[in-house]
Amino acid sequence: MDWKGGPGARLVFAALVLLVALLFCTARGRSPCARSQRGTLCNPHSLSYNFTIDPRPRDDQPWCKVQAEVDQKIFLSYDCGTAKIKYLSPLGEEVKSMNAWETQTDTLKDTGDLLKGQMPDVTPEKHTDKGPLTLQARMTCWREGNGHTSASWEFGFSGQLCLLFDSKNGSWTMVHSKGRRMKQKWENDRAVTDFFKKVSMGDCQAWLQDFMVCWEKMLKTLASPTMGPPTVQPTATASKHTTWILPSFIITLFLC
Repeated sequence: MDWKGGPGARLVFAALVLLVALLFCTARGRSPCARSQRGTLCNPHSLSYNFTIDPRPRDDQPWCKVQAEVDQKIFLSYDCGTAKIKYLSPLGEEVKSMNAWETQTDTLKDTGDLLKGQMPDVTPEKHTDKGPLTLQARMTCWREGNGHTSASWEFGFSGQLCLLFDSKNGSWTMVHSKGRRMKQKWENDRAVTDFFKKVSMGDCQAWLQDFMVCWEKMLKTLASPTMGPPTVQPTATASKHTTWILPSFIITLFLC
């Protein structure tokens, strides 16, 4: 459609579009959830912990390393054995001052201990890969846009994904033959299954909620404009007003 009209009409149209964009950004910035006629609306977020267990580490390598991600962005690395933490983002710096962080490190250490203790019973019988065998586990919990929560685990050896666990319904899915012993062992071990459920559906979800308080504040700070629109001189025409209103609209959408 070919829009027609003078500079005044273009100015009004640009202003309306800018208003809609601002309202759109405000709606997206609800934190963490808001109620509407269609129910509870939330910004979807996820939290993941990647465990690497090496039963025979070299002198300078940890036997258990955990990498933490919020919305697939790494914010810290944790050594289960020495309890050393590397903060890899501003969020990581905020996390270290949280009261709940000490409890989280204890849970991560317990998870690393459990995985290391289970390795002899779940390692593939015919291990022909060169080099030492390592166990990887990825725990992810998330909150969807409608407020519903869920969680899952992924397990593998030396970079090969082998087994999936749906924490919500308790189902195990083997995706590689190397995960056969692991599946047989864990799906019949109530204690291990309950542990994975509790940590992912309980602890992880609570941590995600805590992290979102800091994370969404940071996102808002980054999205806040630091400068206003250019000052328009009194002699500027209506068409010149349009030239800065439209870029402001584009910038607003980008910041969203």
